[in-house]
Amino acid sequence: MKLLWKSTVAALATTLCIGAPALAQGVDNLVQLEVLDGGKTTNGTYQGALRLTLKEGWKTYWRAPGDAGIPPQFDWKGSGNIADIAITWPTPHVFDQNGFRSVGYVDQLVLPVEITPKNPAKPVRLRGEMDLGVCKDVCVPGRLGFDHTLDAQATRNPAIAAALAQRPFSEREAGVAGATCHLTPTADGMQIEAHITMPSAGGAEFAVIEPGNPELWASQPKTRRQGNTLVASSEVISASGGPFALDRSEVRITVLGANHAVDIKGCSAG
Repeated sequence: MKLLWKSTVAALATTLCIGAPALAQGVDNLVQLEVLDGGKTTNGTYQGALRLTLKEGWKTYWRAPGDAGIPPQFDWKGSGNIADIAITWPTPHVFDQNGFRSVGYVDQLVLPVEITPKNPAKPVRLRGEMDLGVCKDVCVPGRLGFDHTLDAQATRNPAIAAALAQRPFSEREAGVAGATCHLTPTADGMQIEAHITMPSAGGAEFAVIEPGNPELWASQPKTRRQGNTLVASSEVISASGGPFALDRSEVRITVLGANHAVDIKGCSAG
């Protein structure tokens, strides 16, 4: 069954991620986290970023890390005077290792965060923890803490600006004419086949499908070109193993190409 296959992949990924020599070093010796200030925006929010600096040759993962990656998780509970936090993910890289494909960043990640304060007249404190995995020949899961009061007088930060510029193109920017998703029941879940009408993103294109529900998991898509249409197919299953409904409007498809990436939010029935 696919659920068993997924569990096998997860177990192997975990094995890859707890090699004894690297684990003995501890994640603190492999990656450092700091909070960057970018000052206030014109609409009254704060622009900041989490900067991860990894040891040379080490990598960490994107929000959808692939079959052998560890998805980053954030806990902002210790923060103060925060109404909302919006994360902008820079375009990641695709890695092939030990027969598995993962998606992430090497050496450094600057992750922009835009913070909306509850009370604009009071200071904003960004405090919490980030669970992540860092990998080279082996992988190490770990947790890093941060605690920083944002500087409302800070000026534009070049590192944050560069990370924001590296975000995937929107559908409009990339010339996406349409995106449809065809759903077919399978023995273990549901097959999703996305048809995206768009110009090439360059080179060998790779699509990532996110179901939009944390209880659902999508397998690594098979991606091919049919003229001006990119076709990506994947199987979606539930963590519980039970039946589920897939909301097409919540599906997120990211196309990673040699020239740029494209972020597509939602698809129609076609």
